[in-house]
Amino acid sequence: MPAKRKSKSDATKTVMQPVNIGISEADRGKIAQGLSRLLGDSFTLYLMTHNFHWNVTGPMFNSLHAMFMEQYTEQWNALDEIAERIRALGFHAPGTYSAFLELASVKEVTGTPKALDMVRHLADAQEATARTARSLFDVVDKAGDQPTADLLTRRLDVHEKTAWMLRSLLVEQ
Repeated sequence: MPAKRKSKSDATKTVMQPVNIGISEADRGKIAQGLSRLLGDSFTLYLMTHNFHWNVTGPMFNSLHAMFMEQYTEQWNALDEIAERIRALGFHAPGTYSAFLELASVKEVTGTPKALDMVRHLADAQEATARTARSLFDVVDKAGDQPTADLLTRRLDVHEKTAWMLRSLLVEQ
């Protein structure tokens, strides 16, 4: 018999003894679902950035190769922080390609784009990830979940600043 495919709601199943941190299970579940979407976007952005680091060519190779490495390294570290927050709330963090594809609003890029198209894709993906993070604030604020609010604020700062820097490369003189 084939294994049952997991759905988005699997991220909201409690996985340990009851959690009593002053946030209801229902609110923790909503927050975990939102953070799972953020993790999906973040992983997809990480993979895209690393792919572009490996495959960028052209006159801007050195600067883009180095910049993409800095960005994917930052993104890699963020993945752990987001997943661990989901775990601290008492839920499983998604961790498969199929789960990330289902959760992410950031879409995969096929083929190998030209260097400035890579920059455009990354700017769009940074902005999409920022939108996902921003969409969680209502439920996080209502639940009084300051640690998640702090995480989201830090992620927004990174994504918005990185998107600005990427967009700045696209301005023609």
